[in-house]
Amino acid sequence: MVNQPEFSRRIRIKGLPGEIVVIEADAGERAGLAARFDLPGIDRLRAEVTLEQRGQAIRAVGTLKAEIRQSCAISGEDFPATIEEPLDLRFVEQGAQPVAQDESAEIEIELDAEDCDEIEFSGDAFDLGEAVAQTLGLAIDPYAEGPQADEARRKAGIVAEGEQDGPLAEMLRGLKKD
Repeated sequence: MVNQPEFSRRIRIKGLPGEIVVIEADAGERAGLAARFDLPGIDRLRAEVTLEQRGQAIRAVGTLKAEIRQSCAISGEDFPATIEEPLDLRFVEQGAQPVAQDESAEIEIELDAEDCDEIEFSGDAFDLGEAVAQTLGLAIDPYAEGPQADEARRKAGIVAEGEQDGPLAEMLRGLKKD
């Protein structure tokens, strides 16, 4: 059984819209994505994308905007964060990549910016929602620090960079004198 993505928006290839496509996650989809990305919550997830057919590929260019709640890497407290991420994706039909005639020969391939975020699909539609969800997952800072991070460091006796006080600084000064 294949797991269904939390935020699926299938776009049919035939008759691609020329205008901006707007997709927005509802409360249930946001809750599913928050669980997937181990976040306390996602309050808003929206993407505005222009789709363009380019040969055998479909290019999706736009912006992802999200309001999330995440846990501080230092204090563990939840805090709000805003993500605004550019989207530049290429959807390519599975098997559309050219195959080298002589597999034993070394082939040098140069990638430009539009080759970096390439997503394969099969059938007559691709899932723009899942691509947006994956982009969100990559944009989340796993080491984000909330507003209480410095206070949590001080309470734990951890010296922040540039500070001269604390147990570690004392120990280092003692080593320097020897």
